[in-house]
Amino acid sequence: MKLATLKNGRRDGLLVVVNKALTKCVAVPEIAETLQYALDNWEKLEPQLNEVYIALNEGELTQEMTFSQLQCESPLPRAYQWADGSAYVNHVELVRKARGAEMPPSFWTDPLMYQGGSDAFIGPRDDIPLGSEEWGIDFEGEVAVVTGDVPMGASLEEAASAIKLVMLVNDVSLRGLIPNELGKGFGFFQSKPSSVFSPVAVTPDELGNDWDGGKLNLPLLSHYNNEPFGKPNAGVDMTFEFPQLVAHAAQTRPLSAGAIIGSGTVSNKQGTDHGTAISEGGVGYSCIAEVRMIETIRDGKPSTSFMKFGDRIKMEMLDSEGESIFGSIDQQVVKY
Repeated sequence: MKLATLKNGRRDGLLVVVNKALTKCVAVPEIAETLQYALDNWEKLEPQLNEVYIALNEGELTQEMTFSQLQCESPLPRAYQWADGSAYVNHVELVRKARGAEMPPSFWTDPLMYQGGSDAFIGPRDDIPLGSEEWGIDFEGEVAVVTGDVPMGASLEEAASAIKLVMLVNDVSLRGLIPNELGKGFGFFQSKPSSVFSPVAVTPDELGNDWDGGKLNLPLLSHYNNEPFGKPNAGVDMTFEFPQLVAHAAQTRPLSAGAIIGSGTVSNKQGTDHGTAISEGGVGYSCIAEVRMIETIRDGKPSTSFMKFGDRIKMEMLDSEGESIFGSIDQQVVKY
């Protein structure tokens, strides 16, 4: 099943069921007006929503509309919880190596996670407004899951069963602000502005064999200023799978329905110490920071700049038939 939220002048938008081809949709106010309401009552409403999804795909509905990704909010325009992990430890290792720091062994056994701002996500086709290019503007391509209610101290099995939806993320990062913030010992805040999620969120069963219960085994495609930038496989080099991340987040607190848990930047080693760009025959990267890290390791200093106003980033994921699964995040950075 595929779900999206359309802009309707209200804070939480209008829930629609979207067909598999991402061409048609239908509003379902008699079932749920918003995605959050559907998640709050998932056990009761999911079967009803799925019936609509089946009928929509079979062309049996008369109230269907043309689906426009331009009219989409992030599936949850705001959420009770947005916690982002760093499941691809290769990414973390690169960051530390670039500044000459050793990585603690615990990073391979205990997930990193930070609590992001969840009160104002950006729409997947909306501009990213930021105050200064000096902040070191970067994108980060990720996968995320949306959970139902998760009890405190959840087991891996409970965490896995709590995963209700899957979507893509552009976790916007301000690299120039990160060092001073982390130096204070309290973690990210100003350096992590509003994140962005794909137009469509899908149930795990919609992904077929590409979802193995813990990770999504497909390439995450990024185009930066209309040029191929990355296609790392989200199922490769993922040190911590989503049930582990969800259980980690719920170790000392319960998670409410609608909690979003991110994978962190998708990153593949590609058989080398630091990966390879697409132009050099590799699968590339999911953020500019990794390119700059490699340049620093190789050349002693970075040569690739972070994003400038007017730069554009596009992210999507295709199924085995080359069709977009989640729709595309496609955005321009602009001066606030």
